[in-house]
Amino acid sequence: MMNDPLSLLLSFVAGLLFGVVFYGGLWWTIRKGLSSRRPALLFLGSAVLRMSVVMAGFYFVSNGLWQHLLACLMGFIIARLAVTWLTRSKQKEDRHASES
Repeated sequence: MMNDPLSLLLSFVAGLLFGVVFYGGLWWTIRKGLSSRRPALLFLGSAVLRMSVVMAGFYFVSNGLWQHLLACLMGFIIARLAVTWLTRSKQKEDRHASES
């Protein structure tokens, strides 16, 4: 299973999932951290957890092959764009609801 298209696609999908976990977790942390009693602990713990999950995931998905690592990274970047777009849409929705 070196570089067949299916394994590259699975690496890409894994990157999407890692991106959703990382950036979705970041968005959640920011929302909760603003009202937390211990925001520094929340932000630090979240960063360590998110980075650990993503780095371990990239390591296992790549399996020593740069092509798999690149496919995973592409999925991760696309997930970032998607989460950014979705959270901006949510912010606009929340803003409009509070103005009414």
